Amino acid sequence: MRTTLTLDEDVAAKLEADVRKSGRSFKETVNYYLRLGLNARRATKPAKPFKVRARNLGKRPGLNYDHVWGLIEQIEGPSHK
Repeated sequence: MRTTLTLDEDVAAKLEADVRKSGRSFKETVNYYLRLGLNARRATKPAKPFKVRARNLGKRPGLNYDHVWGLIEQIEGPSHK
């Protein structure tokens, strides 16, 4: 099939570099990379959604969980900033 394709400059430069490196024709190189991209897209499976399972870790005695900055200072010291 014959068609006209407009390439971005960076893509064209990469294709031309690969043509020189591989010794294939421009047409073969374009078809090779199109096949790679199309097959890779078909081969990928959608990832399962990530789920966080919360666990109750309990409270440590002597720590005030209502005042977060005070809690951080108790745990990390006064130079926590």
